[in-house]
Amino acid sequence: MMATLIYNQSQNPDCLPIARMCDLARLDRRTYYRMRGRAELGQDHIELHDMIQQVALEWPSYGYRRITYELARRGVEVNNKLVLRLMREDNLLCLRKRHSVRTTDSRHSLPVYPNLAGQMTLSGIDELWIADITYIRLLREFIYLAVILDAFSRRCIGWALERHLKAELALEALKMAIRARGVKTGLVHHSDRGVQYASANYTGLLEEHSIRISMSRSGNAYDNAKAERFMRTLKYEEVYMTRLYPFKQ
Repeated sequence: MMATLIYNQSQNPDCLPIARMCDLARLDRRTYYRMRGRAELGQDHIELHDMIQQVALEWPSYGYRRITYELARRGVEVNNKLVLRLMREDNLLCLRKRHSVRTTDSRHSLPVYPNLAGQMTLSGIDELWIADITYIRLLREFIYLAVILDAFSRRCIGWALERHLKAELALEALKMAIRARGVKTGLVHHSDRGVQYASANYTGLLEEHSIRISMSRSGNAYDNAKAERFMRTLKYEEVYMTRLYPFKQ
């Protein structure tokens, strides 16, 4: 019945009005328009379905927004809501498993600093650096990665990789960033309240270079959201898709 209504209206524009046909068929008009839209666009979307599936196979961690962006890079401009709908129809929306290893120990008696980053409006690079530490799970052990990001460009400007979570891990990443970029007047360094970033050696190096110290509020992960997002993207696009990580999502 639904297919007949769509055919009659599209092929015979002089037939009964849509409202009358829907009344006779006891069909809600919203359902009619929704189904007509799918019927009209179905053929056009076959190629798009194939492209979305190809990207999803290449990048299994991608959600609909990143797939929309990747399609645009390949010359296909499409609305992200349409990509979401097609991915939902094809059951391509990924469900990520979360593996949690605690890398932040804020239960210490070292000095902590107020959150300065939340008050800043960035206009260029080297105004705000953000720092974070994450773990990478290998087949037989964990290793730990510390990074320094420029908040404006979101570029990684310092990093260190070790088998331990000592303060030296974060310190090496900071030293690399300072060597690579120097220190601009008024530079702010933002991190969580972890013991690595609150240690005397770490804060001492920041003060030695006149870098202002900023830390996230207690229990508020959003204060360091850019760093958290970088770490998540790094893991899902690089680590989990290589043989370094034995438990793929």
